[in-house]
Parts: sequence; C-alpha cells; structure tokens
Amino acid sequence: MSKDNHFKYINNEQHQSISMLTATMSDFIYAKHAHEEYSIGITLQGRQDFFCRNAFYKSVPGNVILFNPEDIHDGHSGTEQNLEYLMLYIHPDEFQPLFKALGYQQDCTLRMANTLYADPLLRNQVIHLSRLLQTNSTSKIEREAAVLQMAQSLVRLNGSLDLPALSTRVDSLLLRAKDYILANIDNDIAIDDIAHAATMSKYHFIRRFREHFGITPHQYVLNCRINYARRALQVGRDATSVAVESGFADASHLNRNFKRVFGMTPKQFQLQWARR
Repeated sequence: MSKDNHFKYINNEQHQSISMLTATMSDFIYAKHAHEEYSIGITLQGRQDFFCRNAFYKSVPGNVILFNPEDIHDGHSGTEQNLEYLMLYIHPDEFQPLFKALGYQQDCTLRMANTLYADPLLRNQVIHLSRLLQTNSTSKIEREAAVLQMAQSLVRLNGSLDLPALSTRVDSLLLRAKDYILANIDNDIAIDDIAHAATMSKYHFIRRFREHFGITPHQYVLNCRINYARRALQVGRDATSVAVESGFADASHLNRNFKRVFGMTPKQFQLQWARR
C-alpha cells in the first residue's frame, strides 16, 4: 500500500451551513475529536475503522456513517488497501426546522441511535447531495430539496416520520405562496423566500404545504418549472433560452430534470412534438 493521504474540503457558497470532505488515507490516524455538525458519510473503498460512543466499528464500502453533533470519534484505514470516503457536515440549524416539519416534535436535538447504516436510500441521498455541492449548475431549490430528502431519511430511521393526511381546506396563505412561486419562476428562489411571502415560519410552511398539496414546496417549484419549460418547447422556443426563463441554471440543468419527468431530453421532446 502506497503512503497516500489526501484531504479535500468543499464548501458551496450558496449553502454555507453545509460542507464536504473527500479523503484518501493510508497510514493517517485521526485523533479523537467531535464536530458541531451532523457528519454523514459513505465508505467508498477499503475499510474505515473508528471508535465512537464506547463502541468500535468497521465500515465497508457502501455503509453510511453517521455521527451526531458532539459525538467523539477517531478513524483510520483498517486494511492494507487505501481508505477512500466522503463526508458531509450539516449544521443542526439547517436540519432542525426540517425535522420538525417531518414529525420530530421534541425540543431537544435529534440524535440518531446507530452509527452505521446499510440504508440504500440514505446512501443515494448522500451521494446526490455531494454531487450538487461540487457544481454551480443547480438551483437553491434543488439543493434544499436534497437536504430535505436526507432529513426525511434521518427522521424515518429515528422512527419519528409523520406523513400528514391531505387537507381539503382552502388556505389563503398557501395560495399566496403558490402565486409567489408562479410569479418568480425565473428567479433562483429559496424556501425562506416563499415562506416569507406566505408570512409563515419555514417549519410551518413546509408542513402545511405538504398537507395541502401532497408534495413538498421544493417538488412543487420544480414541477412548475418543468411545466413552464414544456409549454415553451411546444411552441418552438430554444431550449437554452427556455432553461433560463424557467429558472434552471443552464440547459444541462434543464435536461437533467426534464428527462426525469418525461423520459427524454427537451430536444427529443421538441422533435417528437413537431411531428404531430
């Protein structure tokens, strides 16, 4: 095994409360320490050996490692093979209103009972958010949606997830939020902006929006943008212009999200529509 120790920290300017580490380790050994953030990562190669909460762990590729804020831990490579892993650091202030909106109603900080998880959904969410942090070709809503999805997995694994029943009551504040979204479809809006328009806290807004519309506000914004783009493409608009006007960072950002809904790129959709 070559002596290979590399550490790279990544911080996204638009999301200061979240950072990321990618690491390759051969003979480096972490001293015992703790972070004020939730530390959520994936072992990618080798074996990740560490001590945490009076127990010793051996994490193999695919495992999700989760340290609560202030969990004391160390770490080193457990085999002759170099260890590779990535770790996200998410401040509790980022998660707290999301935990409450999803069903965790205790006043104390949510603390996960386990340190190692073999949960495919959470693993994919960690990978997805790590990719978003490494590119500027994403919107605020898309990054916030990725954090919300991860928060939902943590609340689910904690046993506190609450799926509220749909409400049929007309809510004028939520309708005001819907109008704000449609009026600002081309802007890089955040959930805080929409909640402010609805004169609600972020926690109450996300929870009531889910109850009223059956989806998160993040999903609703993305759906509005894709529908706007579809209508523009149907009348022959250029995909690059459509991407900007519908609030996507660029054409590749539109392509990625459009294909998830329609199974084809905007250009393919436009060509098929023109044949009708």
